[in-house]
Amino acid sequence: MILKVKKVSDVGGIVKAPPSKSYTHRAIIIASFAEGTSCLYDPLSSEDTLASVNACRNFGADINTSNFNSLGNNPNSDSYWEIKGIGNGNIENLSDNPIDLKNSGTTLRIMTSLAGLSKNKTIFTGDESLKTRPMDMLLEALKPLGVDAKSISKNGKPPIEVNPGFVGGKTSIDGNVSSQFISSLLIAGTISEKGIDLEVKGDFISKSYVAMTLDVMEEFGVEIETDLFTKHENCDFIDKKCSSTFFSIKPQKFTAIDYVVEGDYSSASYLLGAVAILGGNITVKNLFKNSKQGDKLILEILEKMGSKITIDSDSVTLHSDGNLNGIEIDLHNAPDLLPTVSALSALANGNTLITGVKHARYKETDRIAKCVEELSKLGCNIKENEDGMEIISGVNLEKSISNKVTSHNDHRLAMAFSLIGLKHEIFIEKGDVFNVSFPNYIESMAEIGIEIGLFENGCI
Repeated sequence: MILKVKKVSDVGGIVKAPPSKSYTHRAIIIASFAEGTSCLYDPLSSEDTLASVNACRNFGADINTSNFNSLGNNPNSDSYWEIKGIGNGNIENLSDNPIDLKNSGTTLRIMTSLAGLSKNKTIFTGDESLKTRPMDMLLEALKPLGVDAKSISKNGKPPIEVNPGFVGGKTSIDGNVSSQFISSLLIAGTISEKGIDLEVKGDFISKSYVAMTLDVMEEFGVEIETDLFTKHENCDFIDKKCSSTFFSIKPQKFTAIDYVVEGDYSSASYLLGAVAILGGNITVKNLFKNSKQGDKLILEILEKMGSKITIDSDSVTLHSDGNLNGIEIDLHNAPDLLPTVSALSALANGNTLITGVKHARYKETDRIAKCVEELSKLGCNIKENEDGMEIISGVNLEKSISNKVTSHNDHRLAMAFSLIGLKHEIFIEKGDVFNVSFPNYIESMAEIGIEIGLFENGCI
């Protein structure tokens, strides 16, 4: 399908941020392995989160989605998922076939450790993109905990076979590839026989995602000892790089609760970015001031680029005159913002230097390479670096190779490139993949005066 901006008028207004995909994944999975029945209010119902629902059902969780009456943008207080957990005493894979996780890397990585607690073997697979995700570092970290897990293709990537044996204990893992590995070990280690002592060695990327995991775990009744945000000499408070980070969790149980999923700063970046580009005022509700989401950095980014930001306890207001400036930004702890920031920068005045996101090469696509490839088609003067990119000059269709770009089946690229479509007539191939994380993307953009259409190839 082709995604294209059709019409723009009276841009701005008040809109609700969609629920957080990261928090929804974690709440689904933890509630499924808790004792008792939880209600998840305002979950994100998307292709990725439904992969977690399906995976947890295969391990015996009773998940009732019939009370959910919205795709996540404007649910009311009676809209929720009910999850009857399986506890941690009788975990068994009920599927005779490989469990298909579609394109959800979060589901794959978190469920791999939990599958080690099962009484029987589990095989996880997914689409062609998921089969490119590196898993070998997690598989190695599971061995000292008693788990025999392997890549069936022997290349460190899915399909992944996980055999029983997770008893817990001590292990370590490098922090510079995926925070999801760390979240996976912590969640499963909590309900293992011995608990877990985990050392995360060296540079710890995307630390905010682990902070979100700990936040949900604590909400479900778990006590955790960690030096996650300990300040060490000669290093930054948030990006502690000079030594290891330690986690210690004694054997415990997750306890069912009623849980409300907060709004998603990643998805809100497209709404805020649209008004920053076009000029106007927007208030996005359900964005919490004290959120642990690393992608809250989008507020600082937009402010540096020239917008005025007002932050309230549960909402954000942006005012823009439509003029954006290039900036230098380290996205070390917010790699999912890379496509958004690259698109904004392609419409800004002056250079932009994006650093710190080498790990973005291991997402749904190599996001550094693909952003550079597609923006270059649109006439951008752009340089690819190992850990990011430099955008020297922006979109210039007179010097472009084409006015067509492709999302490479990456939901964040599709939505980011649609921002460029606000100023230039471009066509985004494979543009319908926004369903992975933001099913109501078109409807939400319409609420702020931006009409976006989906068309069959050749039917525009």
